[in-house]
Amino acid sequence: MSTEQDLVQHLDQVNKVVEEYLKGNDPTRISKQLAIPRQQVVSLINEWKVMASANDAIRARAKEALVAADTHYSKLITKAYEVIEDATTSANLNAKSQGIKLVLDIESRRIDMLQKAGLLENKELAEEMVQIERKQEVLMNILKDVASEYPQVRDEIMRRLSSIARESEVVTVVHDV
Repeated sequence: MSTEQDLVQHLDQVNKVVEEYLKGNDPTRISKQLAIPRQQVVSLINEWKVMASANDAIRARAKEALVAADTHYSKLITKAYEVIEDATTSANLNAKSQGIKLVLDIESRRIDMLQKAGLLENKELAEEMVQIERKQEVLMNILKDVASEYPQVRDEIMRRLSSIARESEVVTVVHDV
């Protein structure tokens, strides 16, 4: 890097590559998207990892970016669950199936992003998280069915669920009339 402009261009290229990498894209895909040789993409990712681990400010920014991306994934998952709920209400099995696949895809991408950032140590933990999400969905469906069948317990179910829900979560129990 002979000039300041060369350094700025290089860092800009590193940022573009890392942005795609954190979205879950592999070096081959990044290479095609950005028209950069794959070997150079791998080199830029490794360079970024070294820079990030050696610089507290960059690590802090990376953590902020990961938190923002994780929050974004959570919002997308919430929206996907709304689609699933609407599809369930309208008995649209195709839309419900697509919604479930969408949740699994989003979760998979989020887990991949966190693994690449070094926040998840192994694949078993990631698979366990996906399994927990599936169990949570099954439990919510059971509660919704019970609330629909027995309206007298609906309010109690909602009260208890809302007491454990995170602030960003919306707990909805549909009462069929």
